[in-house]
Amino acid sequence: MAISATLVKELRDKSGAPMMDCKTALVEAEGDLEKAHRILRQKGQATAVKRSSKATSEGAVGSYIHAGGRIGVLIEVNCETDFVARTADFQTLVKDLAMHIAASEPRVVDREEVTEDVLNEEREIYRQQAAASGKPPAVVEKIVAGRMEKFYQEFCLMEQPFVRDPNLTVKDVIHNVIAKTGENIRVKRFARFVLGQDHRQGSDHTSR
Repeated sequence: MAISATLVKELRDKSGAPMMDCKTALVEAEGDLEKAHRILRQKGQATAVKRSSKATSEGAVGSYIHAGGRIGVLIEVNCETDFVARTADFQTLVKDLAMHIAASEPRVVDREEVTEDVLNEEREIYRQQAAASGKPPAVVEKIVAGRMEKFYQEFCLMEQPFVRDPNLTVKDVIHNVIAKTGENIRVKRFARFVLGQDHRQGSDHTSR
């Protein structure tokens, strides 16, 4: 079927994917914009899995200052080559991630960084809250599991809804750039500073 340039541009603006990839996805989706967007997201995820074992020794350190100098973020994002590190797509990603961290206040990069002590404390709080409502033990445990997933979405950078597009997670955004550049990309570490407070940071895990 014929795909209009306007529709391709709309998908390009929505996904950030290359124009030819957008056109191919729209053809596959028979012109359905949302379906084409899902196809592109799946492609990005597949590419990310394929590239995840590749070493990331290049990249960039980015920064973002917000609220009149009261909040600041430093972030290190790695990729495979200096060539990709200097591209506009990669540089934009670093800036967007720094801005996201300033706004959304993650504590760690991903759930692998959350300590067992923190997890046990959160589970116990949720368990007590659910039990106090008189629910049977099996239901309590289901409630705890659901609340823990919500905890990860708030606590872990990779699982947070992206501040520029809440329909995407931060992991989705990174995977989209991986699909465009063809290189593995990971957030190595970040630090978030708030004037007068101890800073919170995450470090040294991949975006998988």
